[in-house]
Amino acid sequence: MNALVKLEIVRALRNKKYIFFTIMYPAALFLMLGGTLDGTTKVMGTDLTMPAFYMVAMASFGALTAVLVGNSERIAKEREKGWVRQLRLTALPGRGYVLAKTAGAGVLSLPAILVVFAVAAAVKGVRFDAWQWLALTGAIWAGSLVFAALGVALGYLATEDNVRPITMLVYFALSILGGLWMPTANFPQWLQNICEWLPTHAYAGLGQAIELGGAPRAGDVALLAGYFVLFTGAAAWLYRKDSLKA
Repeated sequence: MNALVKLEIVRALRNKKYIFFTIMYPAALFLMLGGTLDGTTKVMGTDLTMPAFYMVAMASFGALTAVLVGNSERIAKEREKGWVRQLRLTALPGRGYVLAKTAGAGVLSLPAILVVFAVAAAVKGVRFDAWQWLALTGAIWAGSLVFAALGVALGYLATEDNVRPITMLVYFALSILGGLWMPTANFPQWLQNICEWLPTHAYAGLGQAIELGGAPRAGDVALLAGYFVLFTGAAAWLYRKDSLKA
């Protein structure tokens, strides 16, 4: 399994689209959304300044992009080309394949997080204690594994022809409604009530709580843990289902 994880990392780092969309794109969005705003203005519904809010939002968005979009499309293509069938002939168990894909994608989310942090600190002067920077990095990275598992599930749910539109629909819906592009306090109350149950809303909440000097809320952690179990279970079930068709 370790060899497969290393292979996934090397393949992604050789992909120029990965470098742009998962590392440079979120940092550029931060500069457009949060970098032009007053560093003292508080975000509606929070005690965070605009740059601090968008730093966590765009770091989370970058990690989401790294683990969800690329992962689902690669898996769908591998299925069509027969690579997955070849792996089934090896000693790698089905759960090992799912976990390797999830872990490999999770490792690739780290550069996106760090680049957004560096841009926020350098351009907008965002400052936190050392423990907060470490906690922010760890929380956002660990949370990205939830969406890595979702990416694996989507890769087995869709074919190579339709995986992109399905993934992009899920990707943008989770990003916008989860509060990664704008505060959910701007939404109507009925929509806010729905957004609170989305994994991306809880994901953004991890970093926001740390920025305010506290620990992530237990409700957010529990919600993400539940989604991780759900997405991992779905990925494993779809993998077994795909194996029966091969």
